[in-house]
Amino acid sequence: MSKDKGLSAGSVGLLGAITIGLACVAPPYTLTGALGPTAAAVGHQVPAIILIGFIPMLLTAFGYRELNNVMPDSGTSFTWGVRAFGPYVGWLSGWGLIVATCVVLSNIAGIAVDFFFLLISQLVSQEWSPWVASLTRDPVINIATCLIFMFLATFISYRDMQTTQRIQYILVSLQLLIFIGFGCVMFYEGYVLHVPNFSPIEASWFNPLEVSSFGTLATGISISLFIFWGWDVTLTMNEETKGASSTPGKAATWTVVIVVFIYLFVSLGAMVYAGTGTTGIGLGNPDIQNNVFFALANPVFGSFAALISLAVLTSSAASLQSTFVSPARTLLAMGHYGAMSKKFARIHPRFFTPGYATIFSAIATSIFYTVMRILSEKVLWDTVQTLGIMICFYYGLTAYSCVWYFRKKWFDSFRNAMFMLFMPLIGAMILTWLFVQTIVESMDPEFGSGSQIFHIGLVFWLAILLIGLGIVIMVYQRLRYPDFFFGKTGLSQGIADDKQEQEFAEHTPESVTVDI
Repeated sequence: MSKDKGLSAGSVGLLGAITIGLACVAPPYTLTGALGPTAAAVGHQVPAIILIGFIPMLLTAFGYRELNNVMPDSGTSFTWGVRAFGPYVGWLSGWGLIVATCVVLSNIAGIAVDFFFLLISQLVSQEWSPWVASLTRDPVINIATCLIFMFLATFISYRDMQTTQRIQYILVSLQLLIFIGFGCVMFYEGYVLHVPNFSPIEASWFNPLEVSSFGTLATGISISLFIFWGWDVTLTMNEETKGASSTPGKAATWTVVIVVFIYLFVSLGAMVYAGTGTTGIGLGNPDIQNNVFFALANPVFGSFAALISLAVLTSSAASLQSTFVSPARTLLAMGHYGAMSKKFARIHPRFFTPGYATIFSAIATSIFYTVMRILSEKVLWDTVQTLGIMICFYYGLTAYSCVWYFRKKWFDSFRNAMFMLFMPLIGAMILTWLFVQTIVESMDPEFGSGSQIFHIGLVFWLAILLIGLGIVIMVYQRLRYPDFFFGKTGLSQGIADDKQEQEFAEHTPESVTVDI
C-alpha cells in the first residue's frame, strides 16, 4: 500500500509548524487553568514542577524526532506503535492520541466559552456585567456556545493548511504579545512598586524536594503534563511539511523549549506579584484556582484588564482550531492502513485535508463535552486530570516504541545510545510512573473536582472508561478488518532499516508546493 495519503505535501514550513505547535499548546489558555491548582498543590515549588514536567516531554520529543526521521507518517503514535510492537499496541497508541485530543478539545472549548462571556462582561456597562458573566454557568447556553465554537474551528480545519497557518500567525502573535506583556507588568509592579503580596524569587522555588509528599509531587507533575501537551501536532503534519523527515522534529523541539520559557516567565511573574496564599489574589485561593489570570487582570492591568480575557479567548480559539489537526490525521492514517473504516481515509479533493475524519472528531468531541458538562459543573478540572492520564498513556507507549524499534542500533554510536535508548526510555519510565500514580490517586473521591460515582473519583472512571472503550473498539475492528491485524495492508511490525522503513523513505514528501 502506498504511504501517500493525498495530503498537500510541502505546504507547511518550519515557522508555520512552530506557530501551529504553539497554537495547539496555547500558553495563556493552559496556564490560566493549571497555575492555580498547581500552586494549591505544591505552593512555591511551581517553577520546579514546570521544569520536572518539561523533562519527560523533552525526552519523549527526542524519541518522536528519531521515529519521524525514518518514518514521517501522519499516523505518528499509531504508525510507530505498529512498527515497533505490532497492530494491537499500535492501535491503542493511536486510540490514546485520539481520545486525549478529544478530551483536551472539550477543555479548550469550555475555557473559550468562559472567557467569551467574561470578555463581553468587561466591555458592557456595570449594570449588565454580572448577568453576562453568569451566562457561562447556564448549562444550555454554555453547551450551545461551545458547539458554535466547535463548528467554527471545524470549518477552518476542514479547509486547507494555508488557511490554518494564516489565521494562526495572527492569533498566536496577539496572545503571546499580551501574555508576555502581562508577565513583564507583574514583575515591574512586584519588584519596583512593591505591591502588598510581593514575593521575591527564591532558589527554593526550583527545588522539587521541598514538595510535601510524593503523591503531591505526582499530582503537580500530571498537571504540568497538561500544560505542555500539544507539541506533537507538528509531527502529525509531517506529510504536509517541507522537509518531512527533519522539519517536524525540529518544530516539536523548538515548540517545547519556547513554551517552557514562557511558562516560567509568566508563572514567576504571577508568584512575585500575588504570592501563593489562600486568600485574596493569592494563587492558592480556591475561589480563583480555575481562572487565576482573570482575578489578576484588574489589579495588574487596570482599565486594560479585558486584554487578559482577549488573550485567553484568542489562545483557546487558536488551540481549538489547531488541535483538530492531530485526531483527524491519526484517523486518516488508521483508515488508510485498514485499521478502521476506509471512510476516514477520504481526502477533500479541493482542500487536500481529511474532511471526514475532521468532522468525525468534532462530533465526538462535542458529545464528550456535552456529557461531561451535564455530569460535572467543574468539567474543566476533571478533563485536565483525565488528560494527564491519557497523555502518560500514549506518549509513554510512543517513547517505548522508539526504544524497541531501534534496538539493533542502540550502540552504533554515542548519539544513538542517547537519543534512541536512554533519553526516550527515561521519558517513558517517568510517564509510566505518573500514569500508575495518577490512576491510584484518582480513585480518591476528592480527587479533581470532587465529583464521584460509587465513592470513587470521576477522573478514575473517565480514564478507565476511555481506555476500556478503546480495547472494546479494537476487538470489534479486529473482527471487522482482520487484514490489518495480520499485517496485510501495508503496515506491519518491523525493526529499524528493514524493507518497510525504506518504503517510507521513498514516499517521504520533500517537495514544496507552498511554503508559508
